[in-house]
Amino acid sequence: MEEFKDRTAVITGAASGIGYALAERFGAEGMNVVMADVEERALEAAHNKLSDLGVNAIAVKADVSQLEEVQALADRAYDEYGAVHILCNNAGVSGGGMKPLWEQPLNNWHWVMGVNLWGVIHGIHAFLPRMVEQASEGHVVNTASSAGLMQGSGIYGVTKHAVVSLSEGLYQDLQGVESKIGVSVLCPGFVDTNITESERNRPDDLPGDAPPENIPEEVQQRIEMFRGLLKSGYRPSEIADAVFDGVREGKLYVVPAQPMIKEGIRSRLDNVANERNPVVPARSMIDEALRNRRDDTAD
Repeated sequence: MEEFKDRTAVITGAASGIGYALAERFGAEGMNVVMADVEERALEAAHNKLSDLGVNAIAVKADVSQLEEVQALADRAYDEYGAVHILCNNAGVSGGGMKPLWEQPLNNWHWVMGVNLWGVIHGIHAFLPRMVEQASEGHVVNTASSAGLMQGSGIYGVTKHAVVSLSEGLYQDLQGVESKIGVSVLCPGFVDTNITESERNRPDDLPGDAPPENIPEEVQQRIEMFRGLLKSGYRPSEIADAVFDGVREGKLYVVPAQPMIKEGIRSRLDNVANERNPVVPARSMIDEALRNRRDDTAD
């Protein structure tokens, strides 16, 4: 995609993190921005911040797990700007913690898959027919994760693998009809966002388990290490820059990830190609970081 000025971008999960950074990045290119998020107050604050930067933007409260709300978002975007050129299916949640899959309550499955996977499906269903009909250049960005390219990560990883596969299929389908719409699947590594605080947006009709009274020290250390890896990770603005470059260059895979994560991706693909079982457990990167910290402390 080459032209951005006066075009329109729709971004879900736009109130914070990567979503807000995308809104700023596309806004800086002179695009109109439609910001959507389930968190109304945060969305209003983000919209005000973006407007103060001189970006032509509107804010629409939307729960992407609900098809009718995504359809209403599409209607609002087309009513306001007449066309949509970039769709960022970015909203996402973490959930389920470190429980094994067989111990996960079905509410966790319904919630995480509803946002992370069905949210992307709803975006494609509500926007793509009209975007294709426009017959102008455009782009779809689906936010997955590096967890979608490696083994493990529980329910979250299941949804992100699905988003990668969905994006590959969408790319192929659009190429097959010679559409001018490109596709990127975003698979970032550790990023400094509030993804670990997703429970604040859990719907009332899908309650989670009560927090355990006593968390084993080993588990607590792993949780804190993971949060530390996120905090020391890429800034959302760096991810937004990578996405913009990917859209401009027509890249399907956008993978701004740390070296140890890229090594994990290569290792998994090599294992698949050679029919080898994974050598290390799914949480190996966090465990490795935890061991390194212990070694540093011992020294």
